[in-house]
Amino acid sequence: MNGVSRCLLGVSLVAALGTTAAAQGNPPPPKIIVISREYVKPGKAGMAHEKTESLFVQAMSRAKWPTHYLGMTSLSGKQRALFLSQYASFDAWEKDSLAMEKNPALSAALDHASVVDGELLDSMDQGVFVYHEEMSLRPMADISHMRYLDISAYQVRPGHTGEWNELVKLVKAAYETGVPSAHWGMYQLRYGGEGGYYIVLTARKSLAELDQAPMVDQQFAAAMGETGMKRLNELVASAVETSQHQLFAFSAEMSYVEESWIKADPAFWKPKRAAAPAAKPATEAKKAKP
Repeated sequence: MNGVSRCLLGVSLVAALGTTAAAQGNPPPPKIIVISREYVKPGKAGMAHEKTESLFVQAMSRAKWPTHYLGMTSLSGKQRALFLSQYASFDAWEKDSLAMEKNPALSAALDHASVVDGELLDSMDQGVFVYHEEMSLRPMADISHMRYLDISAYQVRPGHTGEWNELVKLVKAAYETGVPSAHWGMYQLRYGGEGGYYIVLTARKSLAELDQAPMVDQQFAAAMGETGMKRLNELVASAVETSQHQLFAFSAEMSYVEESWIKADPAFWKPKRAAAPAAKPATEAKKAKP
């Protein structure tokens, strides 16, 4: 099965930070997700980076800040860490940022953490993504027991958005009928990169789930049928410029999660944190961590 159909599967991250499906009477998936990406210098990942990131977690915890974020480290591609935060709207994001600026103690602690953490980094960037409800399927609830994140990214060719929409509609319909357990959430990049960029986020409890891919492929192909698969392949060839698939592991040490997550699985989400290093004199710009 091609890459596009392979990835639109699994437990949705749309809930990456604790939201639940609207059908269950709970808040809908976040409309805005901000993803901060840190590229770590060779030899500076692992415990070294966890120690510096713990400064951000401690600062947020002391302030009892209401906005949480999920941290993770790469298992594929270039060595890096991702930090995901969610907002109900752009207005909510702005209000959160302004409130941070008006909190002297928190701002000072984040400035200190930025100086220390910056010693380990090659570079960093940030992307702002908007949720696409019509391209998502059965967004799932609570992922506090999940441990990995599968991120599939697609660059759609300019002028081919209509074909991309048809492609996603075909895939969604096949999974909806052929793979009842399928869930996903799709987001489109709004700021921070080229246009026509979409990501599909799939949280997994264990990597053993990846071993089930052949069986799921068969279920999907059966639901699509020969004609449907032929059309899907045509749409992929026409509409998709590039695609890539990356795997990340959740990091409790780098995450500032809700209390409900900690109560659900304290052994994982409340680890014994190592002492963070002291800051070196520097005049670096403040790192804005959600």
